[in-house]
Amino acid sequence: MLDTIIRIPPFNVRVQSSFPEVRSHLDRFYEGFARLSSDAFVDFDVQLLPGKGVRRLWRKQVRFQVDSQTPFLPLPADQAAPLLEWGLNWTIASRSLGYLVLHAAVLARHDRAVILPGFPGAGKSTLCASLCHLRDWQLFSDELAIVRPDDGRLVAHPRPISLKNQSIDLVSAFPGASLGPLFHDTRKGTVAHAAAPKSSVAQAEATAQAGWIVFPTFRQDAPASVDEISRAEAFMLIQQQSFNQERMGDVGFETLCALLTQSRCYRIEYGSTEDGLNAIQQIVESTP
Repeated sequence: MLDTIIRIPPFNVRVQSSFPEVRSHLDRFYEGFARLSSDAFVDFDVQLLPGKGVRRLWRKQVRFQVDSQTPFLPLPADQAAPLLEWGLNWTIASRSLGYLVLHAAVLARHDRAVILPGFPGAGKSTLCASLCHLRDWQLFSDELAIVRPDDGRLVAHPRPISLKNQSIDLVSAFPGASLGPLFHDTRKGTVAHAAAPKSSVAQAEATAQAGWIVFPTFRQDAPASVDEISRAEAFMLIQQQSFNQERMGDVGFETLCALLTQSRCYRIEYGSTEDGLNAIQQIVESTP
């Protein structure tokens, strides 16, 4: 039985599971994260447990449990590893009352960060993997922008990048990319995880100031375009990607406003990875 506490900044997470796939997943993707003693403070206590329903008699199942609650229906047991990642995303998004949490990728360079909100069709994860593997940006997060209310700084949370379908082959060819096994027939299609770059894991306690909020849209072979938008328009868009801003009340609203005040905001449309990277570079270089 696996029972370990991992420092995944800015949280301490206890993981318990009898599934060997979960242990293998942690060994592969969380090797560089500190393992804490059994008496360490724990922010989230998660378990991956065997299913209990009648269906388990025909097919083994896995349940995700956090703090003794089961928020999801069970999945096939061979999806235990992706369920851990999805469950962690849900847990952090719904229970991190000390931080504003947005659905977005975040990458940083020289103490300034670019935020890529995760609207459908954005190509967020592929662009995120491209920036850290091809342009040496520091991976803060593929899925969750975590913002500290007291100073408005983004907090690193460099977990594996979740890839699906066509993006798996694309990212697997990047220099330095390390992908895990494929998981077929999930609710998201075929998925795989790419390890966070070791340099990003080594700086996992880092913070950065927001510099740019970029709303990407990927359209195959579309001509590239970059358009700056107002902070008011950006607020309306990014608010839709907030998991807990309303629940945080005035603190959440003020934190989101501070994030926008620090940032210049853009829409980009791109039809290839190269175009997406060039658009980000153009935006960064246009800022003093």
